[in-house]
Amino acid sequence: MINEIKKETEDKMKKTVEALRKEYQHIRAGRANPALLEKVTVEYYGAPTPVNQLANISAPEARLLVIQPWDKSVLPALEKAILKSDLGLTPTSDGAVIRLVIPQLTQERRSELVKTVKKRAEEHRVILRNLRRDANEDVKDLQKEHIISEDEGKRAQEEIQKLTDKYIREVDQVAERKEAEIMEV
Repeated sequence: MINEIKKETEDKMKKTVEALRKEYQHIRAGRANPALLEKVTVEYYGAPTPVNQLANISAPEARLLVIQPWDKSVLPALEKAILKSDLGLTPTSDGAVIRLVIPQLTQERRSELVKTVKKRAEEHRVILRNLRRDANEDVKDLQKEHIISEDEGKRAQEEIQKLTDKYIREVDQVAERKEAEIMEV
Protein backbone atom coordinates (compact mmCIF):
# COMPACT_ATOMS: atom_id res chain seq x y z
CA MET A 1 0.00 0.00 0.00
CA ILE A 2 2.68 2.48 1.03
CA ASN A 3 4.82 1.63 -1.99
CA GLU A 4 1.85 2.24 -4.29
CA ILE A 5 1.28 5.66 -2.74
CA LYS A 6 4.97 6.55 -3.08
CA LYS A 7 5.14 5.29 -6.67
CA GLU A 8 2.01 7.17 -7.68
CA THR A 9 3.25 10.35 -5.99
CA GLU A 10 6.66 10.09 -7.63
CA ASP A 11 5.07 9.59 -11.06
CA LYS A 12 2.94 12.69 -10.59
CA MET A 13 5.97 14.66 -9.41
CA LYS A 14 7.97 13.60 -12.48
CA LYS A 15 5.12 14.71 -14.71
CA THR A 16 5.00 18.06 -12.91
CA VAL A 17 8.69 18.70 -13.58
CA GLU A 18 8.27 17.62 -17.21
CA ALA A 19 5.31 19.98 -17.59
CA LEU A 20 7.50 22.82 -16.32
CA ARG A 21 10.23 21.96 -18.82
CA LYS A 22 7.66 21.98 -21.60
CA GLU A 23 6.29 25.34 -20.46
CA TYR A 24 9.78 26.80 -20.46
CA GLN A 25 10.27 25.79 -24.09
CA HIS A 26 7.60 28.31 -25.02
CA ILE A 27 9.39 31.17 -23.29
CA ARG A 28 11.50 33.00 -25.83
CA ALA A 29 15.08 33.33 -24.67
CA GLY A 30 16.47 35.33 -27.58
CA ARG A 31 17.38 32.14 -29.36
CA ALA A 32 15.45 30.57 -32.23
CA ASN A 33 13.59 27.46 -31.15
CA PRO A 34 10.94 25.69 -33.27
CA ALA A 35 8.98 25.02 -30.06
CA LEU A 36 8.11 28.73 -29.99
CA LEU A 37 5.53 28.09 -32.70
CA GLU A 38 3.88 25.05 -31.10
CA LYS A 39 0.97 27.05 -29.71
CA VAL A 40 0.37 29.04 -32.89
CA THR A 41 -2.60 27.74 -34.85
CA VAL A 42 -3.62 28.56 -38.41
CA GLU A 43 -7.12 28.48 -39.85
CA TYR A 44 -6.68 25.77 -42.51
CA TYR A 45 -9.72 24.49 -44.40
CA GLY A 46 -11.94 25.76 -41.61
CA ALA A 47 -10.08 24.04 -38.79
CA PRO A 48 -7.47 25.51 -36.44
CA THR A 49 -4.27 23.62 -37.22
CA PRO A 50 -0.89 23.87 -35.45
CA VAL A 51 1.89 25.37 -37.57
CA ASN A 52 4.06 22.28 -37.16
CA GLN A 53 1.39 20.24 -38.97
CA LEU A 54 1.38 22.58 -41.95
CA ALA A 55 5.06 23.29 -42.40
CA ASN A 56 8.60 22.30 -41.72
CA ILE A 57 10.10 24.55 -39.04
CA SER A 58 13.86 24.83 -38.77
CA ALA A 59 16.39 27.05 -37.03
CA PRO A 60 19.33 27.40 -39.45
CA GLU A 61 20.87 30.18 -37.35
CA ALA A 62 20.73 31.14 -33.68
CA ARG A 63 18.31 34.02 -34.33
CA LEU A 64 16.36 32.76 -37.32
CA LEU A 65 13.41 30.43 -37.77
CA VAL A 66 12.49 29.27 -41.25
CA ILE A 67 8.97 28.00 -41.85
CA GLN A 68 8.56 26.07 -45.07
CA PRO A 69 4.89 25.19 -45.67
CA TRP A 70 4.11 22.02 -47.55
CA ASP A 71 1.18 23.77 -49.22
CA LYS A 72 2.21 27.21 -50.53
CA SER A 73 -1.41 28.44 -50.48
CA VAL A 74 -1.33 28.49 -46.68
CA LEU A 75 1.52 31.06 -46.61
CA PRO A 76 -0.67 34.18 -46.09
CA ALA A 77 -2.69 32.46 -43.35
CA LEU A 78 0.55 31.41 -41.65
CA GLU A 79 1.81 34.99 -41.69
CA LYS A 80 -1.45 36.28 -40.20
CA ALA A 81 -1.42 33.64 -37.47
CA ILE A 82 2.15 34.53 -36.48
CA LEU A 83 1.31 38.24 -36.42
CA LYS A 84 -1.78 37.58 -34.26
CA SER A 85 0.14 35.37 -31.82
CA ASP A 86 1.66 36.80 -28.66
CA LEU A 87 5.20 36.10 -29.88
CA GLY A 88 5.83 39.68 -30.92
CA LEU A 89 7.58 38.58 -34.10
CA THR A 90 7.09 39.90 -37.63
CA PRO A 91 7.27 37.28 -40.38
CA THR A 92 8.92 38.01 -43.72
CA SER A 93 7.87 35.94 -46.69
CA ASP A 94 9.48 35.42 -50.07
CA GLY A 95 6.59 33.43 -51.52
CA ALA A 96 8.07 30.05 -50.67
CA VAL A 97 9.19 30.29 -47.04
CA ILE A 98 8.58 32.51 -44.04
CA ARG A 99 11.53 33.80 -42.09
CA LEU A 100 11.20 34.86 -38.47
CA VAL A 101 14.10 36.88 -37.16
CA ILE A 102 14.29 36.60 -33.39
CA PRO A 103 15.38 40.02 -32.10
CA GLN A 104 17.86 40.52 -29.30
CA LEU A 105 16.03 40.77 -25.98
CA THR A 106 16.20 44.05 -24.10
CA GLN A 107 17.30 44.00 -20.47
CA GLU A 108 13.79 45.01 -19.44
CA ARG A 109 12.24 42.14 -21.38
CA ARG A 110 14.80 39.73 -19.94
CA SER A 111 13.87 40.69 -16.39
CA GLU A 112 10.16 40.26 -17.24
CA LEU A 113 10.87 36.80 -18.60
CA VAL A 114 12.89 35.90 -15.51
CA LYS A 115 9.93 36.94 -13.35
CA THR A 116 7.70 34.70 -15.44
CA VAL A 117 10.15 31.82 -15.05
CA LYS A 118 10.23 32.28 -11.28
CA LYS A 119 6.44 32.51 -11.10
CA ARG A 120 6.00 29.30 -13.07
CA ALA A 121 8.61 27.55 -10.93
CA GLU A 122 6.76 28.59 -7.78
CA GLU A 123 3.46 27.35 -9.23
CA HIS A 124 5.05 23.96 -9.85
CA ARG A 125 6.58 23.89 -6.36
CA VAL A 126 3.07 24.42 -4.98
CA ILE A 127 1.80 21.55 -7.12
CA LEU A 128 4.56 19.33 -5.70
CA ARG A 129 3.66 20.33 -2.15
CA ASN A 130 0.01 19.57 -2.83
CA LEU A 131 1.01 16.14 -4.10
CA ARG A 132 2.98 15.62 -0.88
CA ARG A 133 -0.02 16.66 1.19
CA ASP A 134 -2.29 14.24 -0.69
CA ALA A 135 0.16 11.38 -0.26
CA ASN A 136 0.55 12.12 3.45
CA GLU A 137 -3.22 12.15 3.85
CA ASP A 138 -3.40 8.75 2.16
CA VAL A 139 -0.78 7.43 4.58
CA LYS A 140 -2.68 8.87 7.55
CA ASP A 141 -5.86 7.22 6.30
CA LEU A 142 -4.05 3.88 6.24
CA GLN A 143 -2.91 4.53 9.80
CA LYS A 144 -6.44 5.35 10.94
CA GLU A 145 -7.73 2.14 9.40
CA HIS A 146 -4.94 0.26 11.22
CA ILE A 147 -3.61 -1.14 7.95
CA ILE A 148 -0.14 0.17 8.79
CA SER A 149 1.52 0.97 12.09
CA GLU A 150 2.36 4.46 13.28
CA ASP A 151 6.08 3.85 12.71
CA GLU A 152 5.46 2.72 9.13
CA GLY A 153 3.35 5.81 8.60
CA LYS A 154 6.07 8.12 9.92
CA ARG A 155 8.68 6.38 7.77
CA ALA A 156 6.46 6.69 4.70
CA GLN A 157 5.90 10.39 5.36
CA GLU A 158 9.64 10.94 5.70
CA GLU A 159 10.23 9.18 2.38
CA ILE A 160 7.50 11.25 0.74
CA GLN A 161 9.18 14.38 2.13
CA LYS A 162 12.50 13.26 0.63
CA LEU A 163 10.78 12.75 -2.73
CA THR A 164 9.25 16.21 -2.49
CA ASP A 165 12.61 17.78 -1.65
CA LYS A 166 14.23 15.97 -4.58
CA TYR A 167 11.67 17.21 -7.10
CA ILE A 168 11.61 20.74 -5.70
CA ARG A 169 15.40 20.82 -6.17
CA GLU A 170 14.85 19.62 -9.72
CA VAL A 171 12.31 22.39 -10.36
CA ASP A 172 14.81 24.90 -8.96
CA GLN A 173 17.56 23.59 -11.24
CA VAL A 174 15.33 23.74 -14.32
CA ALA A 175 14.32 27.30 -13.42
CA GLU A 176 17.93 28.36 -12.82
CA ARG A 177 18.98 26.96 -16.20
CA LYS A 178 16.18 28.82 -17.95
CA GLU A 179 17.02 32.05 -16.11
CA ALA A 180 20.66 31.71 -17.15
CA GLU A 181 19.58 31.08 -20.74
CA ILE A 182 17.41 34.21 -20.70
CA MET A 183 20.06 36.42 -19.13
CA GLU A 184 22.72 35.20 -21.57
CA VAL A 185 23.52 38.01 -24.00
